[in-house]
Amino acid sequence: MVAPSPPGGGVGWGRAPISQPLPTARGWHDTGWRGARGITIGPIENGYHPGVGYGSEAYGRTLAECKRAGAEWVAITPFGRTADLQGRGIDRTFEVPFDENRAAVRRAIEMAHERDLKVMLVPHIWVESGEWRAKIDPQTDEGWAAWAKSYGDFARTWAKVAEETGAEMFSAGVELRSWVTTARAPSFGALLRDLRHIYHGTITYSGNWDDVDRTVILGDLDVIGINAFYPLAEHDGDGYEALLAGARRVRDKVHALAETWHKPVLFTEIGYTTRPDPAVRPWEWPDQMAHVKVDEDAQALAYHALLAPLLDEPDFAGFFVWRVYADPDDVSQEAEWGFSPRGKVAELVMRDAFAAPWAGDGTRTAGWGRRARVPGLPGL
Repeated sequence: MVAPSPPGGGVGWGRAPISQPLPTARGWHDTGWRGARGITIGPIENGYHPGVGYGSEAYGRTLAECKRAGAEWVAITPFGRTADLQGRGIDRTFEVPFDENRAAVRRAIEMAHERDLKVMLVPHIWVESGEWRAKIDPQTDEGWAAWAKSYGDFARTWAKVAEETGAEMFSAGVELRSWVTTARAPSFGALLRDLRHIYHGTITYSGNWDDVDRTVILGDLDVIGINAFYPLAEHDGDGYEALLAGARRVRDKVHALAETWHKPVLFTEIGYTTRPDPAVRPWEWPDQMAHVKVDEDAQALAYHALLAPLLDEPDFAGFFVWRVYADPDDVSQEAEWGFSPRGKVAELVMRDAFAAPWAGDGTRTAGWGRRARVPGLPGL
């Protein structure tokens, strides 16, 4: 089946020659998987913390915790780095030598499979200047061609790892707005089609929540991926009903996007920090905050509100919680008000959601959000 052209035009630039592997409208459904109940496990590559990153005994304990929580998937996130937003190229070495990191990631995938967990491999780009990868812009045609080649080499390297280890899903990019929402997008579409000659599993792309409607490479994917840090409310102090109304608007966006492209939507990242009103600006990074009040109930309330309507949406293919770390005993990776739900009230919400039947499984949930019992959360 030929992938659909982008809505509103593009007359088939997203179509691959018939000799190439193609995504299909039922690419996700044909796997036979139910909705993805996933947790992202972040790496610990820092030289000050040897022996506790991907593939280690400590990482094995994190996998065991994910399994006990009801997860059926984990996401693994190796990084490459670029100096700044000029997009002059990607260094595949990130804190540890690349060959060492690649071997660790391979072992991490194997260990997940040994525990009957499916794996989504999600290579990320770290911008050393501290700026957001979505704004990378090499400016000139020549600069973009060089960036596309460098990024393509990076993506193919990790796609090969995904293929060799049997990772079930591969995200070909994360938040590359300046590329996939602009006239530069055809070169990313070409990369996606090229990756299918290397990797034969399910391919997605992790778009940002506020630009996915303008992302024109969705026809080349098997399932639409979104880093779903949608604001659910506008004002601090808004209660559960306001958050729930915001989540219903998110569900409507998911449904509309899936119906437009004839394929389901997967939240490749969801998360809320452990502080008051985290659903107002959920994308705010904990490292940029200081002296924050820790509020586990507010984090859990945001999770609950977001998931309540989505689990009853047939076009919703699941979610990956952002995130826990490879060493479950390491508390140095983020502040206590950070994203991790581990050992917090939000973990109970996550566990209840994982255990519930979903419409995306082929069964209606009939109001999970009204039935889930979460100690300490008033009014649920």
